[in-house]
Amino acid sequence: MLRNEQLARGRALCAAGAWRDAHAALADADHSSSLAGSDLRLLAIASYMLGRDEEYVETLTRAHQAQLDEEAIAQAAQTAFWLGMHLVTTGDMARGSGWIGRAQRLVERLDEDCVERGYLLMPLAFQRQAAGELDAAAAIAGRAVAIAERHGDEDLFALAAHMQGHLLVREGRIGEGLALFDEAMVAVTTGQLSPIVRGVVYCGVILACQAAYEMRRAQEWTEALTQWCERQPDMVAFSGRCHVHRAEIMQLRGAWSDALEEARCAQRRAARGNQRKALAEAHYVQGEVHRLRGESSAAERAYREASELGRDPQPGLALLRLAEGDTEAAGAAIERVLGETRSTSDRGRLLPAYAEIMLAAGDVERARGACEELSQIAASRDAGMLDAVAGQAQGAVDLAGGDAQGALVALRSAWRAWAEASVPYEAARTRELMGRACRALGDEEAAALELEAARRVLAELGAVHDVARIDALGATTAPAPGGLTARELEVLALVAAGRTNRAIADALVLSERTVERHVSNIFAKLRVASRSAATAYAYEHRLV
Repeated sequence: MLRNEQLARGRALCAAGAWRDAHAALADADHSSSLAGSDLRLLAIASYMLGRDEEYVETLTRAHQAQLDEEAIAQAAQTAFWLGMHLVTTGDMARGSGWIGRAQRLVERLDEDCVERGYLLMPLAFQRQAAGELDAAAAIAGRAVAIAERHGDEDLFALAAHMQGHLLVREGRIGEGLALFDEAMVAVTTGQLSPIVRGVVYCGVILACQAAYEMRRAQEWTEALTQWCERQPDMVAFSGRCHVHRAEIMQLRGAWSDALEEARCAQRRAARGNQRKALAEAHYVQGEVHRLRGESSAAERAYREASELGRDPQPGLALLRLAEGDTEAAGAAIERVLGETRSTSDRGRLLPAYAEIMLAAGDVERARGACEELSQIAASRDAGMLDAVAGQAQGAVDLAGGDAQGALVALRSAWRAWAEASVPYEAARTRELMGRACRALGDEEAAALELEAARRVLAELGAVHDVARIDALGATTAPAPGGLTARELEVLALVAAGRTNRAIADALVLSERTVERHVSNIFAKLRVASRSAATAYAYEHRLV
């Protein structure tokens, strides 16, 4: 194939997101005769999307020099900016600062009002953010947004708007921040952005929505990110982070087995692209699922692997120690991490675990102080799920402090929020607390109903420690023959009716994998090896 044909093919493949073939075509064209600066940038982007970071830096450096030789000063300045930002974010501060300085000197040779000046406001905003000057950082990002709008630069607009949104969310100005995210995502979803900017904004907005407890948006954008990644099967750069987001949503929704598999997929994808942050988060999510399922050794391994990659394993590791009965170690860990955390968003993430551990240690006053701070954070933000978190913690503290009636008020509100958001684990934990409050008020019938409902959901999820804790309260009805849960009885009835796993999944609105797990558990509990044997047991014991 002639060089010009190869070059045209490479450009078209880049536009289509076929990164492996695009890289091969552009590299072949480059071997025949060195590419121009703009085409070297395309080759660099293909390298980045394939997870080849060193090659990305090397090729982008060549693109910068080619642009200088072509006297394309504005393009050379932008290339220097991207080199600097990439190196800084990957930890190479000295080289990264040098490239940003070079970009600044080149911009001084351009017109006073040029879009490149907007790009160079971004590192300045990061500096102010690092210094804790969030107002100043947000104002600088806002200036970059204005420059982007004036010049019609979609990449800069999306980058600056999503950064300003992050800063506003951290300041507690949730509504303003979410509005900026929505604007940035318009450009993302209409395909107007370059691929690297698109991936950066996708992931950044999802992280910020999670920090703002805006789970509806987080789930919506995670689904969109998944579709974008699936259209580019060669892509490595953002796929690890995408799978982490999917795993986090699955965990929240109660699909724990699916979340574990998704986190393992994230681990594999992130390792291919040497994405340490995504790799660390993938291990942390695995630790969370293992902890919730009572798999202590596996949870500890996952938390330690996350820690080795630079991710603080808290509050998960402290909660694991609590589940293991080591309240002293749990308290020391959560005290340490909360004491060194200043960000309001990060404290909001840690305070529920702190309150739970303090209550387990019998320190109601410290738990109450944590709840007061959490309630203040929730009150300053328009975030429904954070209200549920605060209400659940407040109910637990009120109950421990002897105010069962007040506890019920907070807990019922929290339970409704969890149920509406389809977060089954937290909804069940809240119902357990409601059952304990009803018992404290002398209403044993209501207590039994709440505790039985909580136990059923927790058993379905596989939350063995939580189920054991409820069983220790001695308020639920006797289990069915074979120790089957209510959900397992439903599945057994459908097995006895001759339904396939797929038909059962459709009938009960479950995933087929979840049904497979239930069937396996039924076989193990009833000590049978086939569906026909399980059916015979069901009829013999009048379970159907």
